[in-house]
Amino acid sequence: MPLQKVRPGTVHRLRPDISVLADSLEVPGIGHIPVNAFVLLGAEPVVVDTGLGLPDRNFVEALASVLDPADVRWIWLTHPDRDHTGGIFDLLAAAPKARVVTTFIGAGILSCEHPLPLDRAHLVNPGETLDIGDRTLTGFRPPLFDNPATVGFFDDHSGVCFSSDCFGAPLPTADLAQADDVRDVAVEDLRTAQLLWATVDSPWVQTVDVEKYLRTFDSLKDRKPDLVLSTHLPPAAGITGAMLDTLATAPSAPPFVGPDQAALEQMLASFHPDGGGP
Repeated sequence: MPLQKVRPGTVHRLRPDISVLADSLEVPGIGHIPVNAFVLLGAEPVVVDTGLGLPDRNFVEALASVLDPADVRWIWLTHPDRDHTGGIFDLLAAAPKARVVTTFIGAGILSCEHPLPLDRAHLVNPGETLDIGDRTLTGFRPPLFDNPATVGFFDDHSGVCFSSDCFGAPLPTADLAQADDVRDVAVEDLRTAQLLWATVDSPWVQTVDVEKYLRTFDSLKDRKPDLVLSTHLPPAAGITGAMLDTLATAPSAPPFVGPDQAALEQMLASFHPDGGGP
């Protein structure tokens, strides 16, 4: 039996121009981790990340419930980890006019799996912008990240922040992980889960100069996005300040220590009480 259990994704239309392709993974001992991709229906449609690459997932088919994949013009890859790139090459085939927004490092990492044609790459570093016709997207480095290529962005038209892994939280059920509003989660439960995620996904936060770390919040404080869309959290409206207050305590949170081999063997035994194999 696999250590991770999965369920098919769902689609939420948050606003006329923003949809969430919501999915999740269950990790025993951690919880159900949201895994979202997003569609931004600007004048030049943008897909933000491309979900999981599991055999029972078809990202292009899921995307087709929101728009014709051939109409996609930009694929903003917030970073090239496997939970963000599952459907990227299928989408590139289905969307011949689309270009991948990434960094120089991101293009290199992505090409370790499958060569990314450089004429289909568009490099955007933190602080740089992308004009998609009816709005400008401004790249930024989120306060927490687990990959050096990470670039989230602010949409100046909708006031939305796309934060990549930052603000993520494992949740107790798949229904909560794939909800359309994080306010379905109790406030203290969300705080605890976000601190757990911070120490799992960005363990370096417990070694930083705290004053320098807190200054990385400035772009979020200045822009005050009314909606934050994280890959690993249900949509978060109206709570940006509270989430930043939570992240401010991450450097002093208890460090995460994963299961050891004895715990793994106990886990396997619970899957097969008779001690036998699959």
